[in-house]
Amino acid sequence: MDLLRSLPLGLYLEQPITWLHHLDPRVKLVWLTSFLLAPVLANPQWRIGLVLFLFVLTVAAAIPLRVWRTQIGWLLVVSTTLLCVTAIAPDGLSVNQQPRLPASEIAFVSEPAPAPTEAEPNPWYDPFGWFGPAPPAAETAPPLPQPTDYDYVLFEKGNVQMTRRSLDLGLRIGTLFFTLLYSTNLFLLTTASEEITAGLEDFMSPLRRFNVPVTEISLTLTLSLRFIPLVLEEIQNLIRSVRTRAINWKKLGFRGTTKVWLAVVERLLENLLLRAEQISSAMIVRGFTTPQDHRVQWHELRLKRRDWTAIALLVVFWVIRLRWGWEA
Repeated sequence: MDLLRSLPLGLYLEQPITWLHHLDPRVKLVWLTSFLLAPVLANPQWRIGLVLFLFVLTVAAAIPLRVWRTQIGWLLVVSTTLLCVTAIAPDGLSVNQQPRLPASEIAFVSEPAPAPTEAEPNPWYDPFGWFGPAPPAAETAPPLPQPTDYDYVLFEKGNVQMTRRSLDLGLRIGTLFFTLLYSTNLFLLTTASEEITAGLEDFMSPLRRFNVPVTEISLTLTLSLRFIPLVLEEIQNLIRSVRTRAINWKKLGFRGTTKVWLAVVERLLENLLLRAEQISSAMIVRGFTTPQDHRVQWHELRLKRRDWTAIALLVVFWVIRLRWGWEA
């Protein structure tokens, strides 16, 4: 088992270099924030369109099929499962109404009220009401409702029932799950950790006026992103070491199995702390004392023509969202 290949979420794609790689990280951060905020209070058509837009963006970026097939595959399975389970689950509106009085209560029959007599109209023309009250308008019966094709229950077979509300909830949960995870993964797939750090540091630069350690936060974020592959590698090595020993788990029982896995977890924490100490020693050897004294230029931030094009498309994106994307 290779965790670095079976769990490709959050890993950076070094080759091939697509046009998404060349975009400014600040522009991609704003686009990612837009993808995360756009589904809020949006109608189902907009949510489905957002999912299709992510598909089109992936294909247009010419990302290799081997990279996004696994990611989109399991995301589609989980999102479709959430949609189906929510669609056939009770929507909470099918509540049987109970009568206020018991069935054996004595019924009181009231006499019908006498019909009101029609007032005689004025025999003269009096538009301003100077000579008496205006005649009452003739009451007309309201038009009868016409039958329509509307049906609240869309599907019903046995105990399985799908209503309009449950289907709407399923679409919301499924599309929201897919949009949040895949948009974030697409951002991490085409943006290096140094670029993410540089973009966040540029956005947080006004906080320096309030004595916020922006550089330290950016450095910590960079080291944490670089540490994720090391954690996966240590987990992979420990699982391989347990497999090579051919342990008979049935003979160990629950208590023995628990002891083995607790030992594996303890060894994993020791290895991770050792890796962290090695990273800190390497930084000290290279003369890294403080971020202010040893300033590292992570990435050159400069908006180019393609970045301005992406910003213009972002404006169009939000105009469409604010104009036609609201929930009815």
